[in-house]
Amino acid sequence: MSGRTDARACPERTCVGCRERAAKGDLLRIVAIEGECAPDPRGTLPGRGAHVHPTRVCLDLAVRRRAFNRAFRGPGPFDAGALRQYIEGVEQRPGQ
Repeated sequence: MSGRTDARACPERTCVGCRERAAKGDLLRIVAIEGECAPDPRGTLPGRGAHVHPTRVCLDLAVRRRAFNRAFRGPGPFDAGALRQYIEGVEQRPGQ
């Protein structure tokens, strides 16, 4: 046997807040744009990205641990105001 399977491997990423590995589709990609953390739900914005669960708990952990400074390899602090508004909007939508 060759060891190949028909199932495709699902890409995984690590949440910078809680440090748990999860499927790429379950996490929100974040990029740094002019000193601000911008949400990138489609994953198409250029630049170095970080991933976080789209919950306030993981976002608060990432901010408290200064995880965005390390993930973006830049001097901080990075403003997470727009990111916080986006996550609160996602949490309030029914059926998600």
